[in-house]
Amino acid sequence: MKQKLDNLEFNSLLGGEADRNNAIMTVTAGAGGTESCDWAAMLIRMYGKWADSKGYQITVIDQVTGEEAGIKNATILIKGDYSYGFLKAESGVHRLVRISPFDSNKRRHTSFASIDVIPEVSDDIQIDIKEPDLRIDTYRAGGAGGQHVNKTDSAVRITHMPSGIVVQCQNERSQFKNKQTALKILKAKLYDRERMKKAKALESAYDAKKEIAWGSQIRSYVLHPYSMVKDHRTECETGNAQAVLEGKLDPFMESYLKMVKGQRAGA
Repeated sequence: MKQKLDNLEFNSLLGGEADRNNAIMTVTAGAGGTESCDWAAMLIRMYGKWADSKGYQITVIDQVTGEEAGIKNATILIKGDYSYGFLKAESGVHRLVRISPFDSNKRRHTSFASIDVIPEVSDDIQIDIKEPDLRIDTYRAGGAGGQHVNKTDSAVRITHMPSGIVVQCQNERSQFKNKQTALKILKAKLYDRERMKKAKALESAYDAKKEIAWGSQIRSYVLHPYSMVKDHRTECETGNAQAVLEGKLDPFMESYLKMVKGQRAGA
């Protein structure tokens, strides 16, 4: 009964306008070079484990690999009921402290990566995108993908000139399919931009993005000299960092949703 009540309370927190939508997540490596690229890859794996536990489906839309290891940035689509409602808690800078596997002297390193999460929008939502406002570039896809992916200029990058938003897709062999996916992401970004503008949060979310470095993190993951994951917004923490990296994220998401609900109730 307690578990059912807890689940009911958790789900009652997911009543936002777009909470039930699929989520589009972008992970970007920050200060720290190869270390941060590896950290970004670890985060992609962590969210993949979390999505698997929920029965969600993940599609990699675009990915740029690091020069030595990991990824510089990646955009993924997480499909499943309320995936955005859960994952919106993850937007911000994530900090990792560990003994570097890339340092022969086994020194402790600090790495950063940023997470940006927006809701996927349905096709019936009207977003005015004018063709003259778009600059569309094609290029040869990079990275793994079999014998076909690198032979043609199938990857697509779209720049929306009025807003400066840039989206790209290279996961399909077809240039047409990549263009359609990129346009869908652009539509989602423009919709989210307008939604946040109505909530008077546009400036903080888009125009004043903090540097992906010291002092701006929402959550710290410490693997050395002790084990701890702490969310700096809610003070939620655990000593089992490995479990978190294996996808045990619900306590952090729940504490964030409760904090937001409390702020709204007090407003």
